[in-house]
Parts: sequence; C-alpha cells; structure tokens
Amino acid sequence: MVTFDDGVALVPPIAIAVPIVVACVLLAVGRRLPRMVVDATAFACAAGEVGMLAVLLERAAHGRVVTWSGHWNPKNGYSVGIVLVSDALGAGIALLAAALVVLALVYSWRYFDDVDAHYHCLVLLFLAGMVGFALTGDLFDMFVFFELMGAAAYALTGFKIEDRTAVQGALNFGVVNSLGAYIALMGVGLLYARVGNLTLPQLGEALAHHKPDALLVAAFVAVMTGLLVKAAMTPFHFWLADAHAVAPTPICVLFSGVMVPLGIYGAFRVYWVVFSRVFPVGDIRRAFVVMGVMTALVGAVMCLAQRHFKRLLAYSTIAHVGLFLVAAGCLSDSGTAGAALYIAGHAGVKCALFLLAGTMLNRYGSVDEIDLFGRAVDAKIMRWLFLVSGLALAGIPPFGTGLGKAVSEEAASHVGYVWAPVLFVAVSAATGAAVLRATGRVYFGLGEPPPERLSHRGTSGSEEEPEVKGLLGRVRLTMLVPILVLLGGSLALGLLPGAHAAAEHAASAFTDPSAYAKEALTGREVVGTPPVHVGNWTMAGVLLDLLSAGLAVGGAALALYGARVARLTRIAGRGLPALQGLRRVHSGLVTDYVAWLMTGVVVLGGLVGLPLR
Repeated sequence: MVTFDDGVALVPPIAIAVPIVVACVLLAVGRRLPRMVVDATAFACAAGEVGMLAVLLERAAHGRVVTWSGHWNPKNGYSVGIVLVSDALGAGIALLAAALVVLALVYSWRYFDDVDAHYHCLVLLFLAGMVGFALTGDLFDMFVFFELMGAAAYALTGFKIEDRTAVQGALNFGVVNSLGAYIALMGVGLLYARVGNLTLPQLGEALAHHKPDALLVAAFVAVMTGLLVKAAMTPFHFWLADAHAVAPTPICVLFSGVMVPLGIYGAFRVYWVVFSRVFPVGDIRRAFVVMGVMTALVGAVMCLAQRHFKRLLAYSTIAHVGLFLVAAGCLSDSGTAGAALYIAGHAGVKCALFLLAGTMLNRYGSVDEIDLFGRAVDAKIMRWLFLVSGLALAGIPPFGTGLGKAVSEEAASHVGYVWAPVLFVAVSAATGAAVLRATGRVYFGLGEPPPERLSHRGTSGSEEEPEVKGLLGRVRLTMLVPILVLLGGSLALGLLPGAHAAAEHAASAFTDPSAYAKEALTGREVVGTPPVHVGNWTMAGVLLDLLSAGLAVGGAALALYGARVARLTRIAGRGLPALQGLRRVHSGLVTDYVAWLMTGVVVLGGLVGLPLR
C-alpha cells in the first residue's frame, strides 16, 4: 500500500515535529517546573514517538508510506516539494531510535542533579534528528537532519562542561563529524549541479542511465564520506572512542545503539536509490567490504587492548560496525537483511552493556577493570548480567546478535566471500572476550592483575567521575529495568518466529530503487516479491555462533590466566610494539584525526574510482 494523503501519511512529519516542539517548550519553562514534571514530559514525548512509529512500521511493512509536505505532490513525476518516504527498514530504525530514547530517559530519571531541562531538550532534539534522517526522501534534508543530530550529540557529549576531558572529547567529535558533513555537502552540491533536484527518487531516475564519470565519482565519495564518518568506519572512526569515554552513560546508549548504525543506513539508502544504477556492483561491493574488514579488525584489536570499560565498549562498536558494513556491502537482499538483524540485536546487547558500565561507575567510582579488580564480587545480579551480555555480544544463540551474525555470514559466503565466517567469528569472539575478561576481573575476582610493566599501559578509567551525587549503595530500579528490557529485546529478536523472513522482505524493498522512485513520485504501488518464508536459524549458523562464544570464553580465560605461563607471556610481549604503534595512532589530537579523515577520502576515492579507469 502506498499512500499520500491518509492519516498514517501524517505520522512522519508529526513524529519529527513533536520532539522539537516539546524541546522548545521545556527549554522555555523547564527552570520553573519541578524536576519530576520535566522527566515525565520528556518520557511521555518519547513514548508517544514509539507509539506513532510502531503504527508507521506496521503500515510500512505492507508498502511504502509517502508524505509530500504541504501536499506538494509530484505532477508527471516532478515536484518541488519535500518528501518523506517510510519503508520497513526506515520506519524500523526510527522506531529503534525512539525506543532507545525512552529507555535512556528512564535510566537517567533523577540522574543529574541540576540540568534545568537542558539535558532533556537536547535528547529530544537528538531524537527528532534521528527520526528525520531515517524517514526523509531528500538528500539535502538528510544533511539537515544529520546536522541537527550532530549538534545535539556534540552538546550531549560535552554535557559535563566542568570536565576538561569531556570538552575535548566533544570538540574532537564535533570537528571530525562537521568536517565530514561539509564534505558531504560538497557532494550534494555536485549532484544538484548535474541533476537540478535533490529528492532521492528523482536523483535516482535522472542518474539511472549516466556513466560513472569523474563528477559522479567525486559526488559519491563526498556523500559517502559524511555518512561513513558518522558510522565510525576506519579511518574515520577516531572520534568515537573519545566521545563514548566522556559522554553521559545514557547518551552512549544512543550513540552506539542507533546513531552510528544510522550512518550505515544512510550510506546504503543513498547508494541503492541514487547510485546503484550508475556504478558497477562489483566495484562498490569491493570498496565497502575492504573498508568493512579494516574497520572490524582495527576495532577488535583496540577493544582487546583497553582497560577503560567504556572505551572497550566503544571499540567493540567500531568492530561490529565493520561487520555490519561487510554484510550490507554484499549488496544483496540477504546481506542487507543480515545487517538489519545484526544492528537490532547488537543495539539491545551493546546498550545494556553501556548501562551496566554506568552502574559500575556510579557504584564504585571507576570504569577501570584493573583498578576495580575483585571489588564487585559481592554483586548478586549485576555480575550475571555482565556475563550474559558478554556472551550475547559474542553471538551466542538465541540472542539477536547471533541471528544477525549467522544470516550475515551466510550472505557473505553466497556472494563469494568464503572467508567471511572466519572474520565474523574472530571479531565477535574478540569483543566478547574483552567484556568477559573485564567481568571476570571485576565481578568474580578471577585471574591476577596484569604485570606492572603492562598495567600502566592504556587509558585508565579510574579518573572518571560518578554521574550521580555520591556513590550508589545499590542499583536503582530505574537503572536496572532498562538493562533487562534491552537484553530481553535482543533475546526476543532471536526467538521471534519469522524475524529472518520479515527482514528479508524489508531488505527486498530497501534494495529496489525503481520501486522506491515509482511509489514516491506517482503513488502507484509496485507489487514486489512475496515474503520469503525462511527459518531463523540454520545448523551452520548455530554452530558458528557457539564457536564464537566458546572462543570468547577461551580468550577471556587466556587473558586472565595466561600470565602464569611464561611462554605465552613472552609471545604476548613480542606483540606489544605493534599494539603500541596502533595506540599511538589513536592520539586524541584532533589534527591527527582530520589528517586521517582526509586519508580516508583518498582511500575511498581510490577504491571506487580506480577500477573505472
């Protein structure tokens, strides 16, 4: 079903406008309202968003919902109006954003002592930017919502303005992402110069028969740079760990759970609708997969090297972004479905881990696994939640992370990347092992502290200040419930019958540029292929997931007890110079990060442009 004018078509613009209006109201009167009223108002707004977007997703699952703002509907395929196009994947990731905002607000209920509603305003503006970005069908509007999302995110990262490291992390985040956005704007300008229009369906139709000349290569690389900076793809990723280390814990949930995946979503939305009929599939597939593999490996190695638990989780996000990019980069329906499932399952587990890190910080005053060695052995519930989350991150069935990983592995193998299961297993095992290692040290008192020559290496998390007034004697119910909901959501995704089939059906619509253009510009529904009836799990997928979970447990045990074996210690020591070199690259200097960003532009341009010569 395609609709221009019925009631559901009003949901996308309302879903974007309502958080902005409520944020403005809170900003105007928030200082005069009791804190409980401010918390309740922000929560009610976000919960209303969840309801509206759930309705939109239900309708979009049966056909795109098209909204031309102000009823500036196209005539004969042309229009000057602003279009919102909601399909299942777009509505789904918008719903994910709203749901995570609800849980972040519950977790942060009475979290900050004196915020005068500024925190709530920024979170709601951040939500509006994410929802708009997911639903827009106009390239320039993507940039606008990109910037709204970014401006709110920069302010939230540096929210603890009295903390010098928070300001530095926000500055690095802001400079790198803004530079990426302005490079993307240059690409938008090039496309406008060529076509004279910036709605995605009209761009796609206008470029469908163009050859990939130098201007289109430059436009593609520029637009992708802006989106992949937000996705923290190597070598655009340097800002992410600095931002996650200093941002308030509930905000890290939004960064890793949905903002970074939105960069992946945006990149492939633009590719499929605008450029998929311009560039040879093999060339673009190779570019995405090469950079995805590089991102996954860098993230996994840096994740294992961290003692600061929030940085550890941030590099884990980078590693998994690489896996998402490999899956979606297969440029197939099954690869897109695998990436979508993996992103959804990962959001539940990773967000739960960040909230668990927040409980660690606010209970013990540190997120340094070495400093906290054995200090949390009396925790009765949190230790098991950490353990389950670490295994889920490694992909243990039946969590959604395992389902997404299994579907992605199969999709990559089908397009000829027979090595892909090895990469997915190794990276998932490495990130899971890092979490389990920290859990074993802090919550179970396992192993021994690293030797003195190693214990001083890396960024310490002992200087982090608690985010609540005074250390908590026990974890609040408002902090525990979101963690349980997130883990339960990821588990439900893996157990839900038909999840794989629904993702395949949504991916089929997402990767069909002709249907997108026809439905957006004419309102006439294109009858696609019926839903694929496939089961969630295969035996090969389950076995590979169990292998990655087993390797994660083994890797954690080796990290905890390997120092007792002199030979293993010597082998580990030989690898330290290379690891220190990789650490030095992550210098924390914004000038270095800008240099790496420009290097990434050149690399991406080479991967896309050189094969066309």
